Amino acid sequence: MSRWDPSLVDQLPSYMKYYYKALLDVYVEIEEELEKTGKSSLVHYVIEEKKRLVRAYFQEAKWEYSGYIPTLEEYMKVGKPSGTYILFSSVSLTAIAELVSKEAFEWVASDPLILQGSEIIGRLMNDLVGFGFEQEISAVGCYMNQNSGASKEEAFAEIQTQVTNAWKVLNQECLRPTAVPMAFLKQVIVNLARVSHIMYKDLDAYTHSAEKLKDIITLLLVQPVAIP
Repeated sequence: MSRWDPSLVDQLPSYMKYYYKALLDVYVEIEEELEKTGKSSLVHYVIEEKKRLVRAYFQEAKWEYSGYIPTLEEYMKVGKPSGTYILFSSVSLTAIAELVSKEAFEWVASDPLILQGSEIIGRLMNDLVGFGFEQEISAVGCYMNQNSGASKEEAFAEIQTQVTNAWKVLNQECLRPTAVPMAFLKQVIVNLARVSHIMYKDLDAYTHSAEKLKDIITLLLVQPVAIP
């Protein structure tokens, strides 16, 4: 992944070849779309965000297999990018022709405060509803391990407080000028946080999509409410 070279496919184990080529092909498509605006070179920024995501996944895997439980602060440095929202934000830019610019991609790559707020909401809400049935390291487990004797209820309360504070950051940052238009902040950054709220409010609707998410999508896209 760090070399990002299609010619390396043959050096990979057979079970990885298809995935690696399919992954790189996605970014070829993104580059082709950017070419329509004369800005195909900016695909570099999206690729770098994919690499950041993979590095985060790799670090989480190393923690898991070594048995190391990080502090909550250590975990969040990795957990925010592994939540995919910084990558989603970068990819979203490529689909909004009027916003595609080097400055906008660099703004996302800098992981600004408003984007961090969205990342924190997504990561922590996911960890709250996933605790107990997902075996991987999570914010809840990290907090309980770091604070010896802390109960699950205490960990949930602390993490929920951090989610609330992240919403305050989003609201505050929406009042400040940024390198990207307000439309991008609302349509992408804030909406990602809203998706987290819908997806993880009561249960992990991403993992158990048939229990909740399917109905939401159906009501939104298949059977929308008719407005007189």
